[in-house]
Amino acid sequence: MAGELLLEIGTEEIPSNYLGNGLKELRRLAELYLRDNRIQIEGGLRTYGTPRRLVLVGRALADKQEDTVQEMTGPPKKIAFDEQGNPTNAAFGFAKRQGVSVNELQVLETPKGDYAYVKRRMPGRRTIDLLSEILPELIANIPWPKSMRWGSEAFSFVRPIHWVLALFNGEIITFEVAGARSGHKTRGHRFMAPQIMEIDDFQDYLRKMRESYVIVDQREREGEVEKAVITAAKAVSGRAVRDPELLSTVANMVEFPSAVCGGFDEVFLNLPDAVLITAMKEHQRYFSIRDQEGRLMPNFVAVNDTIARDESVVRKGHERVLLARLADADFFFKEDRKRPLEDRLEDLKTVIYQAELGTSFAKIQRFTKLAEYLARQIAPEELNEVRLAAQLCKCDLVTEMVTEFPSLQGTMGEIYARLDGHPEDVCLAISDHYLPAQADSRLPHTLIGSIVGLADRMDTIVGCFAMGLEPTGTADPYALRRKALGIIRVIRDKKITISLPDFVSKSGSILNESISFHVKEVVDKVINFIEERFRNMLLSEGIPQDLIDSVITGDFHFLNQIEERIAALRRFRDLSKDFEGLAIASKRIMNIVRGFEGAKRVNPDYFENKSEENLWKTFQSVKDKTKKEIDRENYLEALNLMAILSGPINEFFSQVMVMTEDKRIRENRLGMLTGLHRFFLQVADFSRFAV
Repeated sequence: MAGELLLEIGTEEIPSNYLGNGLKELRRLAELYLRDNRIQIEGGLRTYGTPRRLVLVGRALADKQEDTVQEMTGPPKKIAFDEQGNPTNAAFGFAKRQGVSVNELQVLETPKGDYAYVKRRMPGRRTIDLLSEILPELIANIPWPKSMRWGSEAFSFVRPIHWVLALFNGEIITFEVAGARSGHKTRGHRFMAPQIMEIDDFQDYLRKMRESYVIVDQREREGEVEKAVITAAKAVSGRAVRDPELLSTVANMVEFPSAVCGGFDEVFLNLPDAVLITAMKEHQRYFSIRDQEGRLMPNFVAVNDTIARDESVVRKGHERVLLARLADADFFFKEDRKRPLEDRLEDLKTVIYQAELGTSFAKIQRFTKLAEYLARQIAPEELNEVRLAAQLCKCDLVTEMVTEFPSLQGTMGEIYARLDGHPEDVCLAISDHYLPAQADSRLPHTLIGSIVGLADRMDTIVGCFAMGLEPTGTADPYALRRKALGIIRVIRDKKITISLPDFVSKSGSILNESISFHVKEVVDKVINFIEERFRNMLLSEGIPQDLIDSVITGDFHFLNQIEERIAALRRFRDLSKDFEGLAIASKRIMNIVRGFEGAKRVNPDYFENKSEENLWKTFQSVKDKTKKEIDRENYLEALNLMAILSGPINEFFSQVMVMTEDKRIRENRLGMLTGLHRFFLQVADFSRFAV
């Protein structure tokens, strides 16, 4: 038989940003505990939650554990049985301890000898009995960013637990956690239906929750919030600014949403839109409203957790609170405008970026030099703008507005720079250089912002590696993995042609001007670190491992060229009959020249065999043509030219012994093969393929 599990943990209000992950962990732990206890889950598990309750529902759970078969080894055969095969006292004692008849004992042959043993079937325990043991431990092990203790309880949880509803097939699962005994009772909305209710099963629970003004499904509740906000905004002929993050946050703050539209003095519309929207969102969790032309209106939507008896009273309360917040924002903005943005660069001399890496001012000077280096190679005509953007891009960190609203860093810098009359491309670059903010978020629009962002991220990565602060395991306090992925994504998106090792080396040399460290060691570590991120990114995009390894191992310089070479090599492998021959020939060469550091020049006068001469002439005839195709980034044609060499190489190996006793002849042959090996590596290391 299959049964239904219903668990509800009733608490004080859980912080909105804790709820989503808490529910994920509740489900993960439930699956783990049930699986470890051999309880089949045919209908799956689901979680629901509001600020006051965490809910776990299991459909079609087996009503008992799966049975198991145990094999227990006892004393050696010669001790358990006498010479006639009769059981001894040792056998009787073993059988008694295992709860079986001595006649059920068998003999097990092992490498160490024969032993008495018994195989017995252990019937599974009832699921409800196991749940009484499992659920308290499960609840205690839900991880939270911060937990608390209350009263005299040693138990800690995200918030105090007031009740626990726990049913399996309508029967109470008996246990106690944090002083609360499980039962079949729950409570409705704290204010609109606080009465205690008895629950029979999950459908009964859903019905009574709805009647008690609680929408337990967070996805449904989010939809209700969105509809309420849209409806409220229509009251002033506006439309709410779409903000999925705010929508999710608000849905996790209420059990039964209702919305009210309020207003504020139009004088505050003189503030930048970003300031108004952020002040309403971060301080009050209000939704901003735009008119049909997209202009911000002097209105907002507030979501409440109760149905207002007098909406006008509720509206005035929200308006009064928001007035103080907007007045603060207006004050901060006016204070900031008393000084040009660039004057704040000096203020950053008092801001510590990192104890060993110095101040934010010192960091800006480093990555400005690095950005100039990039600009000279990528966009020399933008050098002055890049330099200015790099100097300005962190200045808003010491403004009143960003101190109050850290999420506006970059945005306020762009706004203030524009008000100061700086070029538009420079203004855009100030906010652009922070992009991408996350591994999969949007990329910068401007090349200037891309260059400054690349320099900023690389300076951070190299600086942290130089100070021994590289990521370890899952710990990455400076988000270096994300920064490395940001560098890769920007280079790919903007098709920036810059040698990554040269870029890292330049950053290391700039940092070394003020801080002492082993530059080459750090540069090598950083290159390997970024290479690993790039490999993982390509793997996640479905590119085979051997293709990635063959190209990156040969040359990890220009990321876009690497991708083009991989694409060409993939096509060549899939379509050309010459691929296998070329791969085999290249692999034979590499195996012979590995470790050779002799003469590099080849003297045709030392050739003793016609196959040597033929290989050399063929090599010379295709070498320059191949180089031209590589320079044009026409890698498929370069591979077709390389394939011409596979025949002469095989002929050479069939007729010539490379490692001859004559040193001069041997090194001449090794020199030719070394040249061929380097020639192939211009596109790929074919030894990485299994042929």
